[in-house]
Amino acid sequence: MTEDARFEDGGDKPLNLGALDAEDLKVLSTLMQDAVFPASEMQWIPSERRFAVLLNRFRWEDLKAAETRKRAVERVQSLLVFDNVVHVASQGVARGDADTILSLLSVAYTAGEDADGVIELMLAGDGGIRLQVEALEVSLRDVTRPYVAPSKSAPQHEA
Repeated sequence: MTEDARFEDGGDKPLNLGALDAEDLKVLSTLMQDAVFPASEMQWIPSERRFAVLLNRFRWEDLKAAETRKRAVERVQSLLVFDNVVHVASQGVARGDADTILSLLSVAYTAGEDADGVIELMLAGDGGIRLQVEALEVSLRDVTRPYVAPSKSAPQHEA
């Protein structure tokens, strides 16, 4: 008998996940909720059709273990990469400003007629980034060891 994977099964192993369809992207979006990053840590490389963000991700997959073991919650630096990007637009984002810290709320995909579509990164404070893609191809990879979250608590959301 087999059993579905659980968040706890990941333990302290770094994430290295990809999304090739809308359902996959929902999983990545959940893992990236409440990630924070300076506006200077995002880059679009038109010649490579790639948009990348280095973000500080809250480790939602470790929350239950942290509570059970009565230890501090953690964040980890992760690289979020979108491939096949043909156009980038933003609203309410001071691009390139290292002093502006952005908070990622969700990532959603709307399919187009063929394999193309639009990816929307929703940010706190009514900001957003819109990526027009020829095909959905996203990767999320932890690139540092986890560290104690500066707030020492999990992000809270109003009901």
